[in-house]
Amino acid sequence: MSSIGTGYDLSASQFSPDGRVFQVEYAVKAVENSGTVIALRGKDCVVFAVEKLVTSKLYEAGANKRIFNIDKHIGMAVSGLISDARQIVDIARKEASNYRNQYGVSVPLKYLNDRVSMYMHAYTLYSAVRPYGCSVVLGAYENDEPVMYTIDPSGVSYGYYGCAVGKAKQAAKTEVEKLKLANMSTRDLVKEAARM
Repeated sequence: MSSIGTGYDLSASQFSPDGRVFQVEYAVKAVENSGTVIALRGKDCVVFAVEKLVTSKLYEAGANKRIFNIDKHIGMAVSGLISDARQIVDIARKEASNYRNQYGVSVPLKYLNDRVSMYMHAYTLYSAVRPYGCSVVLGAYENDEPVMYTIDPSGVSYGYYGCAVGKAKQAAKTEVEKLKLANMSTRDLVKEAARM
């Protein structure tokens, strides 16, 4: 079958004859053209490292951050279109706040991951909207253990010990696979993330 849209890429809710949704594939391409995010889950922490692509000397230092606090125990690193990612961060913060107001405790990461991934998936279902052009990595330390999830632009999420998204994803994944993450301390993980 043809690898170009040929009319099947006009809507996020339309499948091509070979079963592809081109709008979602375009969103994945946006992530692949962005700075790399590496997330490592050790024995007592989750470490995020992001590659910041500086395309101009005129950028102000600290602008366009790619690591965010969602709740007092949850962090998020993003790759892809930063404006789309800020929208996802806002949704995640609202979900965490609503959970705290409703139940009086911090939101479990599994619940937050499910809510955010459902939200991102909903934007792949309707022709009036487009999929988010970002992937997010959620990490937390709860119940005396670190937890980490990655959500793709399609809304699919997986739990990981180590993952990478963005431009140099494959090279970073190769390096991550060499590590014994379950036995590594925070200091070791930070050194390894900086080395990659």
